[in-house]
Amino acid sequence: MKKYCIAAALSMACLAPVAQADTLLGLYLGAEGWQADNSGNFAEKGNAQSFNFDDKTFTSYYAALEHPVPFVPNIKLRYTELELNGSTTLSETFEFGGKDFTVGTTADTFTDLSHTDYTLYYEIFDNDLVSFDFGVNLKQFDGSIQVSGTAEGATTTETRDFSGLVPLGYLRAELGLPMTGFSVFAEGSILAIDDSKIQDYQVGVAWQVIGNLAVDVAVRAGYRSMVLELDDVDDISTDIDASGPFAGIEVHF
Repeated sequence: MKKYCIAAALSMACLAPVAQADTLLGLYLGAEGWQADNSGNFAEKGNAQSFNFDDKTFTSYYAALEHPVPFVPNIKLRYTELELNGSTTLSETFEFGGKDFTVGTTADTFTDLSHTDYTLYYEIFDNDLVSFDFGVNLKQFDGSIQVSGTAEGATTTETRDFSGLVPLGYLRAELGLPMTGFSVFAEGSILAIDDSKIQDYQVGVAWQVIGNLAVDVAVRAGYRSMVLELDDVDDISTDIDASGPFAGIEVHF
C-alpha cells in the first residue's frame, strides 16, 4: 500500500503548479444523516459468509480547512459511522476467530466498519459558479467484527479486531445555479488495486439558507454509495455495499 501512497503524493506534487489556492482562509464544518440499505459478506479465512444486514441510519461529520498558501494542499477530515447488524442461518461451515461455525447454526454479527478519511486536495476552480478539487484520500479503518453462533442450545462468540490505511484518489465538483442559492455537487473517492476495490461517492443538491461576510449555512441532500471490497486487510476480507439517501448541514466561516 505504501507505494501507492507515494505515487499519489508525487502525482499531486507534479500537478500542484496548475492548481489555485483559496484567496481567503476558510473553515467548513458539516454533519449528515445517511439512511443506508446494507448488504454483503466478509471472511477471515476460507469462504466468505453473507449476512442479512439491517437497514440503518448512520451519521457522518467533517471539517475542511482551505488556505491561500500555494503548493500546500488543503485538508479535510471526515468520520463516518458504519456499524452493521446482521444474521443468517449457515448452509456451510464458516471459520472465524479460530472457531468453526457449523451448518445449521444461527449466526449473528456486529460489524464495525466505521472509519476516518484524511483528504489532501488542491482547488483548480473556486467561485460561485463552479468549483473543482482533486487530491488523495487516506481511509483509516480501526474496526472489529463479532460473530455469535447458536446451535443445539449452545452459543459461541468470536471477535476479530483489524486496522488498515487505504489510499484512494479524490475528486469533487460543484456547479452553482445563478440567482437561486442552489448548487449541485458530486464528491467521491475510488481505489482499484488487485482484488481490492473501494468506492465512496455522493451526489446531491445544496441550498444556501444563510450567506453573509461572517458565515454561510447550506442545507444539503442527495445520495451516498459506499462499496468496501477489502482483500486481506489485517487478515480480514469484506464485500460490503451501503447505499441510500442522506441529508445534512454545512457551515462555512
